[in-house]
Amino acid sequence: MSTIGVYEGYKSPLSTRYASKEMQFLFSDQHKFATWRQLWVWLAKAEQSLGLEITDEQITEMQEHVNDIDFDAAAAEERLTRHDVMAHVHIFAKQCPKAAPIIHLGATSCYVGDNTDLLILRDAIDLLLPRIASIVYCLKNFALKYKSQPTLGFTHLQPAQLTTVGKRSCLWIQDLLMDERALRRCREDLRCRGVKGTTGTQASFLQLFNGDGEKVKQLDLLVTQLSGFDKSYPVTGQTYSRKVDVEVIGAIASLGTSIHKMCSDLRILASRKEMEEPFESTQIGSSAMPYKRNPMRSERCCALARHMITLFSNAANTHATQWLERTLDDSANRRLTLSEAFLSADAVLLTLLNISQGLVVYPKVIERHISQELPFMSTENIIMAMVKKGGDRQVCHEKIRVLSHEAGAQVKQFGKDNDLVDRIRKDPYFEPILNQLNEILDAQTFIGRASAQVDDFICDEVKPILANYEESLKRIQNVQLNI
Repeated sequence: MSTIGVYEGYKSPLSTRYASKEMQFLFSDQHKFATWRQLWVWLAKAEQSLGLEITDEQITEMQEHVNDIDFDAAAAEERLTRHDVMAHVHIFAKQCPKAAPIIHLGATSCYVGDNTDLLILRDAIDLLLPRIASIVYCLKNFALKYKSQPTLGFTHLQPAQLTTVGKRSCLWIQDLLMDERALRRCREDLRCRGVKGTTGTQASFLQLFNGDGEKVKQLDLLVTQLSGFDKSYPVTGQTYSRKVDVEVIGAIASLGTSIHKMCSDLRILASRKEMEEPFESTQIGSSAMPYKRNPMRSERCCALARHMITLFSNAANTHATQWLERTLDDSANRRLTLSEAFLSADAVLLTLLNISQGLVVYPKVIERHISQELPFMSTENIIMAMVKKGGDRQVCHEKIRVLSHEAGAQVKQFGKDNDLVDRIRKDPYFEPILNQLNEILDAQTFIGRASAQVDDFICDEVKPILANYEESLKRIQNVQLNI
């Protein structure tokens, strides 16, 4: 077989371009197979403590070789056996000749495979949660800074009543808090598979302990505790239920929807020149158009977030098609789905943190856009002011309707600015309220409780969650990511 050059084989962009070294390590072969070996050590320790003839010397020998993995030898062995777990059992046994008779004693392949996956899922969620909290922290500061900055609200992507820049960002934060809660719940609900045997009945372990069911239950508990879990799943087939993967990947897919929504908003606002993501002095926005400042980070987030969303279908269909105690068609799919879900989430959160640390707002542009729409939005207030001065509502309504259509024609047909206010000022009918017009058109009077809502939301909802991540937030506050 010809060798493949460094640049001639496929490499995932998740590892070469996007995800962190920490997340990549969790899904690496080194970590996976070292964890298999550690699980064999824990099994031996638990079996020894319950009376099986396993020596301290055997356990020590195994522990000394946990990280010393000969991957080439394991690959050669797997080509012969067509079985990855037995290949690693054989190689580990060659390195630990004294422990060889007791390695994998009573266990099935899913003892190491599934328990390792659960340990990796746990640690991977532990990486994601502080990243979400850090983004929420940055957006919280942003929301407070701009809580009273009026801006056009949009429904149907058409200008609607005013909101504030800070209030809008609280919508993003609220979604992320829901994602934090969902992932935290997944983390809290994760359990160890423990020692359950080939179809989940623990028959092999019952035989090892001569029918002593209490010792088998204790063995399951000991391995669970050595793995760092409080509980194991009480019943399994050959595998832990793939419903667990559905819940975890579901939470990551849901996180993808939040990120896609937020970054789509940022892209729309960037097109209106109201907000921008960070843009370095040497950054190139386009190879053909030097003036462009493309929101490439937000676009990257949307791209990877879509991938996160689609992975839920894989997890759901895998669980749906697990016949009876287990079918092996979950294996190849999960190798892709679990790793790509977490690597994608990790990459997106790192990028979004960078965006959140350096969001740029252009108030003058926002004010100009408001000035183009606010006259139309203020017509009801103008009518009410005229009525208070003794005017007839129906007459005033007709006057405003005519002037509004004339001003609208100037905007839509001739590309001019909205001149409704000038038309009102020039119409003698509105003379009774001309001294009130500036007050009526003050954008601050159109934002309702937006500013107070920001304060209440951050106090009641955001700060209690961020308090759980105090240490990780201290580390991130002084770090400016260059992504």
